Amino acid sequence: MKKVLVIDESQLFRDYLKKKLEDYGFEVDVAVSGLDGGSKLRGSLPDLLITDYNLSRKSAVDLLKEKHQDPNARDIPVIMASAKVDRDALMEVARYNVRKFLTKPIRVDALLKAVSETLSVPVSIDTTPCIVEAHVNEDIMFIEVAQGLNREKVDLLRYKIHELLDLYELKNPKVLVLMTSIEVSTADSIKLSALFSTILEATGAMKRYFKVLTRSAYVREFLESRGDYSGIEVSGNLEDAMDGLLGRKIVSGPILAQVSDAREDVVARSAPKKQRGEAINMRFQEEHRSSFELSSLGDSVRLSIVDDDEVIQELIRSSFADTRVQIHAYGNGREFLDDDGALDSDLVFLDLMMPEMNGFQVLETLKARELRLPIIVLSALSKRETVVQALKMGVSSYIIKPLKPADVRNKASEILGLNFG
Repeated sequence: MKKVLVIDESQLFRDYLKKKLEDYGFEVDVAVSGLDGGSKLRGSLPDLLITDYNLSRKSAVDLLKEKHQDPNARDIPVIMASAKVDRDALMEVARYNVRKFLTKPIRVDALLKAVSETLSVPVSIDTTPCIVEAHVNEDIMFIEVAQGLNREKVDLLRYKIHELLDLYELKNPKVLVLMTSIEVSTADSIKLSALFSTILEATGAMKRYFKVLTRSAYVREFLESRGDYSGIEVSGNLEDAMDGLLGRKIVSGPILAQVSDAREDVVARSAPKKQRGEAINMRFQEEHRSSFELSSLGDSVRLSIVDDDEVIQELIRSSFADTRVQIHAYGNGREFLDDDGALDSDLVFLDLMMPEMNGFQVLETLKARELRLPIIVLSALSKRETVVQALKMGVSSYIIKPLKPADVRNKASEILGLNFG
């Protein structure tokens, strides 16, 4: 049995990695600091050391130097991880038998692959295509599951939920599970059971505040036939699911009448109560590599930016600096609609709050003309009813400002990949 020592400040990460590696037959010890790790390294002489670069009480570099001076520990291979590290730091640790340097939050498949290659031990992980995302807005935890069900990601989701509960200091969360882009069958029953059991146990949510949005007849039948899931509401309609969580009817009718007062009426997107980065990454490295490459697009592809903020226009332009796509910017909805060429856009970034003609008016005009364009709404408005209204009007996705170039790229890749991938 191969022995692995894990040194990391994050208890969640230590607990997850210890359980995961033990499931694969490794003997695992953990340490909470550089000082603790140095003591356990000398005492146990593991076959592999996995450590964070940023350690307290003793730096990772000092730890590696001590290890190098110990003839019994010198040849122990090292896998190191860090959220940020510069080239000089990489060069410094490379001389101490660091076989792999991973960026945090770590992609689990990349870490397990590195462990397998370093120790020459086969590690077989579930490769079922699956996307799992989790985030918090106010007191609601949104969990999206798409494509399929993956055992590794269901295991990882437990720790992601615990991380979000801690970051947002949530005591009694409401939960909405989105499963609108997934096909499952009786062959997936064990994974499906593990998914819902994991979410229920990890969130501690009361079943009356646990909603599932899905079009899958099998998912509905599965939940309704299992007594331990009795009380979980299954819906095929986003408005109905949100009504149940909010405890009130979402405002319906024309959205335009509400726009003028929208800024005073919105609730800002939730920010974590604790100011630290997330350690749990729900994406796999292979998914990142196989994602649609925007740089492959030619100059026949047209992107339109409809936003009165020139800073936003420039941020989006810079997000596509490595591509040859045509990018056209408009200061308001009227300018966009008056340009016939704009209505042939392959993707539109649309702000909601603009002078002369706002984003909601653009959406209504497109709907009246029976024009369906791929649209990503960009807005500081994050009130849940506003999001629902925008989605009802046919937008492809919704990103809350302030924007990050990575979010712009990822959303564009998902949408453009459907047409050009």
